[in-house]
Amino acid sequence: MAYKTNLYDVSKCTACRGCIIACKDWNQLPAVIEPFKGNYCTHEDTNGDTFTIMRFIEEETDPADDVKWHFLKYQCMHCFDPACMKVCPRHAYTKTEWGATYHDPEKCIGCQYCTYACPFHIPKYRKREDKITKCTLCVDRVEAGLTPACARTCPTGALSFGDRHELLAQAEERVKFLRANGFPNATIYGKLELGGLNKLYILTDTPDKFGLPIDPKVPGQIPFWKDWVQPYVGWLIPLALAGSAFSFVTTRMLAGKHGEHAEGGHE
Repeated sequence: MAYKTNLYDVSKCTACRGCIIACKDWNQLPAVIEPFKGNYCTHEDTNGDTFTIMRFIEEETDPADDVKWHFLKYQCMHCFDPACMKVCPRHAYTKTEWGATYHDPEKCIGCQYCTYACPFHIPKYRKREDKITKCTLCVDRVEAGLTPACARTCPTGALSFGDRHELLAQAEERVKFLRANGFPNATIYGKLELGGLNKLYILTDTPDKFGLPIDPKVPGQIPFWKDWVQPYVGWLIPLALAGSAFSFVTTRMLAGKHGEHAEGGHE
């Protein structure tokens, strides 16, 4: 089956935040009130009860008193080769046949390894349940033949959902148009990053202007964890416990012999 993805075009986005509300409504997520920090962002980052956010980034232009706004819908990237899935010790992450990176809360133990491993720091801890949560790309809706809630709600057409190859072709044509009409740095994000993301962006400027890493990388320790630690952790823990028990018993035996010698010395 061909991969399906969300395509987000920042040049069409008005930052209405309808996608945030739609996500919360469909997933039955509670409102999260955060302190005002001097900008228009309702949420500084994703959290256990907020799977998608809208970033508002100000850029001072010339003259200095002018300001350019960059909007960005931010959520899980559903990577082709997700680091979260590599490090999870309980195999709580899987890839659907159409490309979504799905997290099963029933298998999650809340260790947060995935949060550390993710180049975008997307998976977030939900303390009240001791679980990790994140965007699912509306797996339940898509498998029922529906469009993800965020894309279904977008009033300007900034969000669309469909076959990744088809949307990528549309994105390339859109970038050509933007470059010819005042946005020389327009680009596609997600086509090649980390081997490919199942979330595509049409950006009007370089990724860093939108708070995205230009060259995202998985932490260097992840391959070591996946290839060396994780395969053997099942027997390393019992071995460590056995070693601790042996050390305890040996110490007690030596202490007992030392006590016998000490008593003999007093006589």
